Amino acid sequence: MNGAFPDLRAMTADDCDRVAEIRVRGWQHAYRGLVPQPYLDGLDVAADAERHRARLLRDDGGVVNLVAETDGGGLAGWAAFGPYRDGETRTGDAELYALYLLPESIGRGVGRALLAEAVRRCSAAGHGRMYLWVFEGNTRARRFYERAGFAADGAEEPFEVGGVAVPEVRYAKDLAAVPG
Repeated sequence: MNGAFPDLRAMTADDCDRVAEIRVRGWQHAYRGLVPQPYLDGLDVAADAERHRARLLRDDGGVVNLVAETDGGGLAGWAAFGPYRDGETRTGDAELYALYLLPESIGRGVGRALLAEAVRRCSAAGHGRMYLWVFEGNTRARRFYERAGFAADGAEEPFEVGGVAVPEVRYAKDLAAVPG
């Protein structure tokens, strides 16, 4: 990493295996106790990597995938963002779909850098607001997003994980004042 911050770049097909590892390890670390343990234990890095490759090969309607690269060339984090999904309807707003780090990268500025770049790009693209969904019980992530200027906006919905409905809350941030 460059000092306290990683180098950010667009994700490529060659990154899919490592991004899948980041996502799976991120789920297993962050969601222990929030989602069924058998679900976490059953996460498959190879299958996840194939899903990432397939998504990269098709046009996902403006989805941007960024990776955070360390000085040694390894990946420490991944974020995906794009147009807000309101059911099947696209709005003029943006959404952070995912932000995951290797557990050993937490607290090193990787997540802050990925989130700041996603916010900057969405603001520069003219989106008025940025939304994200977070598990209600994920207090660490909720504090992280709140420190970055996001706030719960009152929307809640269950997210089915391994046959269990896990409550999610929506966070929003006004992008009008974000420098592009």
